[in-house]
Amino acid sequence: MNSFLSKQPYGYSKVEIEDPEEMQHRKAQFLIYKALKKSDTVRKQPWLKVRVCKLKIKIGRRLKRFRKSILLTFNVSKGGVYKEFMSQLKSWKGLLKGRETMVSTTLPPMFT
Repeated sequence: MNSFLSKQPYGYSKVEIEDPEEMQHRKAQFLIYKALKKSDTVRKQPWLKVRVCKLKIKIGRRLKRFRKSILLTFNVSKGGVYKEFMSQLKSWKGLLKGRETMVSTTLPPMFT
């Protein structure tokens, strides 16, 4: 018990001073290990996923062009029709992104 109390509470043992060349070698080994581990986990994207992504971009561009053309055709007096149309267009865009489902856009909310 006496030897337990006589020790310093935060006594650390001394570590030998490491050679700078050895430190650099150890760091290089770690970086090589990290790069190899990363290369094992990286895979090619499936071709279907790439095609779907390209299709979404193509549809998005067409929707954007369509919206701009609608904006130019409607004048200020028909602003309500334009707003209605834009809300429908936004809901379709949400469906394409997969954020909403068809049921949630067609049914009114139960609790208001």
